[in-house]
Amino acid sequence: FTTRRGWINDPNGLIYHDGEYHLFYQHNPYERDWENMHWGHAVSKDLIHWEELPDALYPDHLGTMYSGSAVIDYENTAGYNRDNVPAMIVAYTAASPDKQVQCIAYSLDNGRTFTKYQENPVIDSKHIWNSVDTRDPKVFWYKPGKHWVMVLNERDGHSIYISSNLKEWIYQSHTTGFWECPELFELPIDEDPNNTKWVMYGATGTYMLGSFNGKVFKPEMGKYQYTTGSIYAAQTFTNMPDGRRIQIGWGRISHPGMPFNGMMCLPTELTLRTTKDGPRLFNVPIKESEQLFTPLRQWNSLKANEANELLKEFEDADCLRIKTTFKLSHATSAGFNLFGQQMLTYDLNPNTINGVFYSPDDMTSMEITADIYIDRTSIEVFVDNGAYSFSMVRKPDKNNKEGFHFWGNNIDIKDLQVFGVKSIWD
Repeated sequence: FTTRRGWINDPNGLIYHDGEYHLFYQHNPYERDWENMHWGHAVSKDLIHWEELPDALYPDHLGTMYSGSAVIDYENTAGYNRDNVPAMIVAYTAASPDKQVQCIAYSLDNGRTFTKYQENPVIDSKHIWNSVDTRDPKVFWYKPGKHWVMVLNERDGHSIYISSNLKEWIYQSHTTGFWECPELFELPIDEDPNNTKWVMYGATGTYMLGSFNGKVFKPEMGKYQYTTGSIYAAQTFTNMPDGRRIQIGWGRISHPGMPFNGMMCLPTELTLRTTKDGPRLFNVPIKESEQLFTPLRQWNSLKANEANELLKEFEDADCLRIKTTFKLSHATSAGFNLFGQQMLTYDLNPNTINGVFYSPDDMTSMEITADIYIDRTSIEVFVDNGAYSFSMVRKPDKNNKEGFHFWGNNIDIKDLQVFGVKSIWD
């Protein structure tokens, strides 16, 4: 997703309600640079095709509109429901040069218009933390305790607050080691509802696993990294109808010559799976994205030069998806380029992918599998069925004539698939 014009960054208020997926986001409607933060708004029926709506939140006397989240108040705890219509309530940060405070607003028309709470802010914690950095509230209903939970980034980590009505909040605990855009949610391990862990993460793609009693998150494992690169400030959807944990992250990618700047990365589903090192977070594009891709070619058992020759017909493709598994023959590096840009470099000696440590589940495996999504300005890569992912600006070397190019010492291309790509826009 991109906005029609202006700057776009953090996704906000991701929520499903009444047949629609809502994507709010940090938006400067006036220029292509970060400033004048509003909440932009788009809706979708399938998480793939989006309709952009007018901005939802505007700056006010408390400041500009920083990041936050959304909930549906089914129990009318805040008292805003009318005529059996539950209120959509957003929690957001209002930011001024010397202070960041937490506020709420409600909507009774599916997020088209919002009314801000007259007694905002609901949390002003600068005096507690002696820091301007208190922002990005993530709110959810904790069913066992029958109360609201807010995870708030404060100075050096994520704080937990609780409330019965979304207006009065009580501080409970703090977990250090994260920066911005907090998330906290429960996931089953290997789809077993009787075996779960809570996941806490921040804006940079690192996470901890642990337990949560409604007031305190107790880390048990981590920190680990599940994604790197251009993606930042990912947030997950609240109120999903099928229980999936789906996230969207901001792609820190510009679009030269366009009236907009920044984008949203592919929506992905998060799961916990057992690995040799214990449960880990996996991250793959959602099943709805399959509607965009048409199989074009598939080959098996190729050498690098054969694969490079077969891929020449796709060198000028605007967008493309490529799935491949290749095997190294030496403890050296190998990879896959596009006009000189290294989309994937796997070094078996230090076990790194594009310079970041990565150890496959089979520690002595010489194979790597990659699902590569090449868009006009971005590239997203999902390794070994989502064990690790990364994203980057699409930036080929204009002087390089190699096109798609596998390289490495006597590598084998075990599988190679090419898919055509449809646009999400009419």
